[in-house]
Amino acid sequence: MNDLLSKDPPSAPAATGANYRVLARKYRPTTFAQLIGQEAVVRTLTNAITSGRIAQGYMLTGVRGVGKTTIARLIARALNCIGVDGTGGPTPNPCGACVQCKSIAEDRHVDVLEMDAASRTGVDDIRELLDGVRYRPTSARYKIYIVDEVHMLSEKAFNALLKTLEEPPEHVKFIFATTEIRKVPVTVLSRCQRFDLRRIPAKDLEALFADVARREGATIEPGALALVARAADGSARDGLSLLDQAISQAAGQGSAAAVAETAVRDMLGLADRAKVFDLLDAVMRGDVKAALAVLADQYAAGASPIVVVQDLLELVHWLTRIKIAPDGADDPGLAETERTRGVSMAKQLGVPALTRAWSMLIKGLGEARMAPVPLQAVEMLLIRLAYAADMPTPSDALKQLEGAVAAVRAGAPAPPPGGGPRAQLISSSPTIAAPPVPAVAAPEVAPNPQSFVATVALFEEKRQMTLAAHLRRSVRLVRFEEGRIDVALDRGAPADLPGQIGKLLTGWTGKRWMVSVANAAGEKTLHEQQLDCARADPLIKTILDTFPGATIENIRPAHDD
Repeated sequence: MNDLLSKDPPSAPAATGANYRVLARKYRPTTFAQLIGQEAVVRTLTNAITSGRIAQGYMLTGVRGVGKTTIARLIARALNCIGVDGTGGPTPNPCGACVQCKSIAEDRHVDVLEMDAASRTGVDDIRELLDGVRYRPTSARYKIYIVDEVHMLSEKAFNALLKTLEEPPEHVKFIFATTEIRKVPVTVLSRCQRFDLRRIPAKDLEALFADVARREGATIEPGALALVARAADGSARDGLSLLDQAISQAAGQGSAAAVAETAVRDMLGLADRAKVFDLLDAVMRGDVKAALAVLADQYAAGASPIVVVQDLLELVHWLTRIKIAPDGADDPGLAETERTRGVSMAKQLGVPALTRAWSMLIKGLGEARMAPVPLQAVEMLLIRLAYAADMPTPSDALKQLEGAVAAVRAGAPAPPPGGGPRAQLISSSPTIAAPPVPAVAAPEVAPNPQSFVATVALFEEKRQMTLAAHLRRSVRLVRFEEGRIDVALDRGAPADLPGQIGKLLTGWTGKRWMVSVANAAGEKTLHEQQLDCARADPLIKTILDTFPGATIENIRPAHDD
């Protein structure tokens, strides 16, 4: 794991052929002072070594390429350095000249043992490693065990490590590195000092890459440096690998050739930043033809469709941030064109539109990654975005409905349903209030319902909600008179429903009630009658006319409010 690189590495002439060393190895830090981006970790370790407060185990965690293995080796050198004269002790500033420092730097010290847990995950591997713990170092002050990607160890391997890790001999130190700290058991974490290495800021990476390019005798444009730093995503090793590739790309054009921003953009498969603005502008204006044309141009130029979506996500996120906090547009790292267009677009777009675009882009990115032809998936995503851009926000839709209802109540004809993408994408299932059902007042004497509606209300008052629902939706009244009800049952009604109704009515009223099934069609159910009444309401009629395809899904009786 070639991690963080040097602030001030030693200058070396460029090598060729078999002697060439990649930049990530050539500029690896050799002292704590050369580390960048990890000031808190360096300060803590330096103070601990200086004061002699050296733990038996260290846990280094962070994303790839931020310095975990580099720091582990620096700790090993700091603890074992003996100075140029051979009489020194542990120091945060190892000399780099003594036999111990040189052996560790060249990965040949017998007392500094490195193990890759990704390839040696079993309990037997750990036991083999721990067999030498009880023996004193051959030549060093401490025997150092460095375990990389420690989260890959098996459960049994972790258990075999616990006892030795908790009470190791004084001459043994453990240093673990991992990118997946959550996979490391708590029992192991509790026995180590944990250091979380953060991503390196892009500005620090740009300064590092510029210095490395200068030492390599390469000229690189500031825009190209910014692209490499952005693509590195906080990892010095990843960034230096990209820088190495970019320098190699320009090397064939002569020693004085500069690494151009366009060349780096092509190398990374990125879309032109100005084209990303053009694409988002076309999409948010609903211009599908222009959006697809911009995407086709970028694809022909070598941009990956998935990277285009990622660029759109980054732009939408940035526009939302400067919409909320305009000071973000003053970032000195932004090009003047980006700053000007970004501020203009942020003023034109609302936060609801931007957040809706973000959600659709996130979903579309996953679809594009799984699609057999990503370009087709991204084209469909842009079409959806363009149509969704014409959709009203919930508040706008409510205002339109209120205006239409006001026009109906004033006697003016209701506006026709809207056309275009807005009307095509909106669907509605409003919950409306049905005509009131007469409520049965709590009587002082036994109840005596005089209608079928009053009978249903009595069942609801008595909290017999299942039977009341059947009476509303599955029963068609044929005849009603005091003490007798004739009904027709729909297919969903229970066969013993009449018997249950008659028994409960007899108990509640103190009178004998007969409920029987008649051989007749009967009236509409109460639910169907309420639907007919609701559809006749001017407000509901306007909503149904404004949103074609909308349906009434639920009716809430007025006495439930």
